[in-house]
Amino acid sequence: MINTIIIDDEKKSRETLIEILKLHCKKVSVVAQAEDIKSGIDAITRYEPDLVLLDVKMPDGTGFDLLQELGTIAFKVIFITGFEEYAIKAFKFSALDYIIKPIDPDELTAAINRVEKSYDNENLSGKLSTFLTNIDNITKEVKKIVLKTSENIYVINVQDIIRCESDRNYTRFYFNDGKKLLVSITLKEYDELLNGYGFYRVHQSHLVNLNYISHYEKGDGGSIIMKDGSSVAVSIRKKENLLSLLDRL
Repeated sequence: MINTIIIDDEKKSRETLIEILKLHCKKVSVVAQAEDIKSGIDAITRYEPDLVLLDVKMPDGTGFDLLQELGTIAFKVIFITGFEEYAIKAFKFSALDYIIKPIDPDELTAAINRVEKSYDNENLSGKLSTFLTNIDNITKEVKKIVLKTSENIYVINVQDIIRCESDRNYTRFYFNDGKKLLVSITLKEYDELLNGYGFYRVHQSHLVNLNYISHYEKGDGGSIIMKDGSSVAVSIRKKENLLSLLDRL
């Protein structure tokens, strides 16, 4: 069983979570409930849970405040949040598990399955630090992104990424120090995540950081030469919009 604590200031929300878990997640056992940071810390200290379902906003602070007060985090966390687009973006950049209110049973079940399969706490402290950095800067400029490979978890400065290349269901990242990483997430997902932060998908298989483009070579679709010397094909349908973007740089 997965011993779980629910920390949410709304009684109705806690009751809804318990009902969904009873119906859809038989392996989860709710050992305690809490409504704020103080009672949450008390419950975690007493019950030493495997998993905490943690509301982001509470009367005496945030779920992040609670985790920072604890220091050592020896459990897995799924955050519960209202739909605030900038915050959701920060969650995705930081690779933190979250569900959106009102709670959808399928999303909750999927989140629990993900954390169950994850390795230990997968550097939760590092992810949390990345989130807190991003949430302060998300409306200006994203600073960091968490990338998980088969062996490690990396916290990367977004502007160190030169380009991303599709490799079937994987994405290969190229960095300004010459290093590469292969991540088991599709390029489509990173296109959606990095869109609006200086990245543009010039081809079905290529997403580039516009700040690292050296020059454009003409052709049907043409190609762009990046500052690291790599050549990236441009699809015909992306050519006009790319040239327009380059004119505005």
